[in-house]
Amino acid sequence: MDKFAALEPTRLYSSSASATNTRASRAQLISRWIGKLPADVHLLVLNHLPIPDIPAYARVSRATAGLSRDEKVWERRWNDLAITRHALDDTLDDLESRQMPKTSACSPPTIFVDDDFGDFTSAPRMPSIPSLSAAFTSFTFTDASPGKQTFRTRYIRAHSILTKCLAPLQQPPHAVLSALTPLIGASLLPQARSLCLLSFFLSPRIQPVRNWDILLAALKAAIDRFDVSLLTAFDAADSSGDEVMMREAAHASWEVWPGFGDWEMGKVWAEKREILYEQGRWNPLANFTEENTLDFTPMDEFMASVIRALEEHGARAVFVFPPAAGVLIGFAERVANEVVGEYITSLLTRAREISNALYLTAVAATFRESWRIVDVLTTLSSNFSDKDKHKAEDVIFMMFEPNMDEYLDEEIESLKQAFELICKEWARSTLALTSHGSPTQTQQTRFLTAQNPALMKRTVLASFTDVLLLPVTIVPRTVGAGVVAVGGAVGAVGTGMVQGIAMLNPQRWVGGTGSVNNTKEYTSFDLRGAEGEAAIFEIGADEEGGVDESSMAQSSARDTASIANTNAAANSFTPPTLDTSQTNVAFSASAIKATLAPTGNLDLLLSLDVALQLIHADRDALKRLEIFASYPSHYGIRVRETIEEAFCEMLGVLSNRHLEKGFGIATERMDSYKPAEHEETASVAPLLQFFELVHIGDTIQSMVQVFFDKELAPYIDKTDFLNVVVREKKRFENTLDDCVAAGLNAGTQVLMNQVEHIILTLTKPREYYPPEDAPLELGPTQGCTEAIRCLDTHCKLLKGSTSKEVLEVFYQEVGIRLLAILQKHIKRQIISLNGGFQVIADLNAYYSFIASLKVPNITADFSHLKMLGHVFVVEDAKDLAQIVRDVTRYGGAYRPEDIYEFIQRRADWKKIEKTVDKTMYNLSFKEDCIIS
Repeated sequence: MDKFAALEPTRLYSSSASATNTRASRAQLISRWIGKLPADVHLLVLNHLPIPDIPAYARVSRATAGLSRDEKVWERRWNDLAITRHALDDTLDDLESRQMPKTSACSPPTIFVDDDFGDFTSAPRMPSIPSLSAAFTSFTFTDASPGKQTFRTRYIRAHSILTKCLAPLQQPPHAVLSALTPLIGASLLPQARSLCLLSFFLSPRIQPVRNWDILLAALKAAIDRFDVSLLTAFDAADSSGDEVMMREAAHASWEVWPGFGDWEMGKVWAEKREILYEQGRWNPLANFTEENTLDFTPMDEFMASVIRALEEHGARAVFVFPPAAGVLIGFAERVANEVVGEYITSLLTRAREISNALYLTAVAATFRESWRIVDVLTTLSSNFSDKDKHKAEDVIFMMFEPNMDEYLDEEIESLKQAFELICKEWARSTLALTSHGSPTQTQQTRFLTAQNPALMKRTVLASFTDVLLLPVTIVPRTVGAGVVAVGGAVGAVGTGMVQGIAMLNPQRWVGGTGSVNNTKEYTSFDLRGAEGEAAIFEIGADEEGGVDESSMAQSSARDTASIANTNAAANSFTPPTLDTSQTNVAFSASAIKATLAPTGNLDLLLSLDVALQLIHADRDALKRLEIFASYPSHYGIRVRETIEEAFCEMLGVLSNRHLEKGFGIATERMDSYKPAEHEETASVAPLLQFFELVHIGDTIQSMVQVFFDKELAPYIDKTDFLNVVVREKKRFENTLDDCVAAGLNAGTQVLMNQVEHIILTLTKPREYYPPEDAPLELGPTQGCTEAIRCLDTHCKLLKGSTSKEVLEVFYQEVGIRLLAILQKHIKRQIISLNGGFQVIADLNAYYSFIASLKVPNITADFSHLKMLGHVFVVEDAKDLAQIVRDVTRYGGAYRPEDIYEFIQRRADWKKIEKTVDKTMYNLSFKEDCIIS
């Protein structure tokens, strides 16, 4: 017995705590699985069950009964009613208020029973709808906590209210609306909202009753009859001008519209507007004058009529129709496509027949005129959102799309033709101007005669910038002066463009009184001054090269006055005449002009006028393209690509057809220049003209940069080195640099040939070997003076026309070549002791000139050369030999054998040769040399 443990007492019935734990664990299991299916699957089934089937599903078990009360199920049912989404709460309240007097007397009392199946004990009977009674025999919508607002309670309330409105739907079709009127009210808008709510209630997503599909068909038929009556009422109100009634009928019709297809009321209203049927009143061809130019006064009248119609009918549409209906935009689309679009098509077809350039102007102008519709639409509806504004813009974008492909292609083709005309005209004029002819030929404007070329360039660029900022008139108003055939093509520009030509005319910069021939848009301007001489922006004296603020202010005032004029008066602008006596440049305009003819006017190989014409032609195209820059999607990309292509085309022509060609010819002619064939020795004509080319090229590059910054930068990322415009601009700059570098190399050789020629021709035979009794004058020789004068003049002319780095390279090259010339020159001479002092005087002068260039390494070389001159004034041969042997004396620039070559040019060399050799090389001819 001791082996068996005593049995512990056990409870036959569990305590309340243990019972609670058991029920909790059982509920947890039920939450995961009900029968053989997960609870989530049961919830999914409940979400798709018709409402009448939910009671049967709930009676399966306590678990399914609990799931039938789950908020997720009833949240979906409530959302399917769309009461919150369509703001129909007030409508539901109105339906309930109309039902209260009837339902309060006959509704049976409900008794709250607290058990798991209490919700399914009873249901109200609806004798008028037997099928509903069968469906709800044991399903009552009684909530356990009536005061709590849950999705379930909300749906129960809506279901109870709306089911009471279903009985009239079983009436004959013609009687349904009459039977519904006591329940939904007599006003149009409440009726429409009630019908809309009933259509959501009888939808396939809810299926509130067994025969919901039959009732829904009856409801749709009733809604159609209701909508027809609304359309009749709207039409009558429209005829009488009763906008309030129109608004009520329109909003009611919008409420019952199913949301797909065309909304009939808005469509019918738009079709009755007279503006859609008045195309015959307007003649698009009236915009062309007898001279086949454009005058958009008729189109102004046409657009004014369209705008008035839009304002009148659009204001009514905004007031009458719901904003979501988009009737205003739809009406504007029909006006744009059927009225404005047809007008524009006829106009552009005729413009295309006349000329390409006229067509381009017409395209830009008609689009600008059409855009007034967008402004009107935005003004009519002040509460437009960004999306609505985009819709208004899309009205014009969509209308104009059929013209865009042809326009964008033609813009580039016409631009190429314009560039070709400019280049051919320039080639023709250049052939005449650069031929070996009279020096009185037409001359270019000049930088070289200005005392401050940098200030002159700033003034040119300031005026050029002012031109770029001029407003451009796109819509032409009698533009016959701006549309003239040139070589078979026609250039079309607006008033602002014609004024732009006047501002860009280099004649403004010339001290003459000539005028621009505005009838030739893309041909050369007459650059001849009053007396055949020219100077760009001749500025008075300016100390230390600073900017003369008063002159700049006066120039700005003159520019402002010129811009203000609307006629050709800008062309008669005459700047103050340059006082050439105040210039710091050694050569006057007449002196430079005298050197032109023998070399064929090389400085006329480049022209600011041509660059301005090319930029102007590109700006014309750019200003037209800018109008379409806001185009969306595909055509927006094409417009931006066309803008880039136009600029790249201009850079390519300017680089390949003008700068590269001009500099190339100039370089070839400089290479063929022979100083001995020309009497003038103080100047190198081709180099002077090349310096003018460098000034012009630098100014053209600055103009391109200004044009790029002002006009192109908004459309591209300047930091994107892969962008085609950035790459093409860099290539243009590199081409110019290469041309200048090649020309400077040839020019440097020409200059140094001239210097050597001066030294050879002006150095007298006994310059460094004067007679013993000749007086000693310690000054530079004429050859040295003239050579330095020639070098100094040309170095000063280049200063300010190129970068500091290029200038330093040029100076260094001049110094290196001058050093070689002087060494060669000295080795050709016979130098006496007195002549040695003359050599030192010349070398000191050359050193002073080189030192003024401030190139350290070249200055050091000339310092050593100056020290080398001392070997010609040392009398004692032994001392001379010691100087020759001292390699540190010249900083390693000269070896003893190099110096030995120089001292051989001494007049007394035969006398001192043995002593020098013996001292230098420790040679004794008597001991070391045997003659046999």
